[in-house]
Amino acid sequence: MRSQLIALCFDAHDPRGLARFWTQILGWETHDGVTLLPNDDTGFQIRCLPSQEKKTTENQIHFDLTSQSSEEQERTVARALELGGRHIDIGQSPDDGHVVLADPEGNEFCVIEPGNKFLADCGFIGALACDGSQEVGYFWSAALDWPLVWDQDQETAIRSPHGGPKITWGGPPVAPKNGKNRLHFDLAPPADGDQLAEVDRLVSLGATRLDAGRPEGGRVLMADPDGNEFCLLTPR
Repeated sequence: MRSQLIALCFDAHDPRGLARFWTQILGWETHDGVTLLPNDDTGFQIRCLPSQEKKTTENQIHFDLTSQSSEEQERTVARALELGGRHIDIGQSPDDGHVVLADPEGNEFCVIEPGNKFLADCGFIGALACDGSQEVGYFWSAALDWPLVWDQDQETAIRSPHGGPKITWGGPPVAPKNGKNRLHFDLAPPADGDQLAEVDRLVSLGATRLDAGRPEGGRVLMADPDGNEFCLLTPR
């Protein structure tokens, strides 16, 4: 059995404040003030981790939130603005149906217009939309054992067999990496798995181990073929 996606982690100057924002947007609950627990088929947690590093560029990952109607899209946007979000311009066209926003810490996300066929069978978090190569889409498909649900013109997407959001990669051009990503995945082998054996498997698929020697706090820091950091935790 392959590693499981346990959490999407945000670096945050105010982890509790960021968690409150996303708790109220998503309707999820927290058990420690910084970890959001899904109440749908999302399949992974959201964790807000303390960091003092400044945000200097667009994130490599952002949420695509779905809408069932124009009114729902408007409500989601209004709710985000009330909670401290803001409109941002990342080069989108005025004719685009989706709305581009940032949360209180500047993390980009999109509120997608109704009728989007690609996300039609997804929940409120329709996708984790990533900047990345076709190669990295293939890597994550093999790493998580999630099937490819899109592979065209070097754009890729995967989805858990159990449902939940799609994870998409837009293909070239991929933006140059500028320091540590503010969002990363936490993975864990199954309870009966072997962490170091899983490290070896991920390396064989194209990952790189970024730490050296003994895992710190039980976490092995790695990077995917595009250089995006992720952590492999001890078996759960």
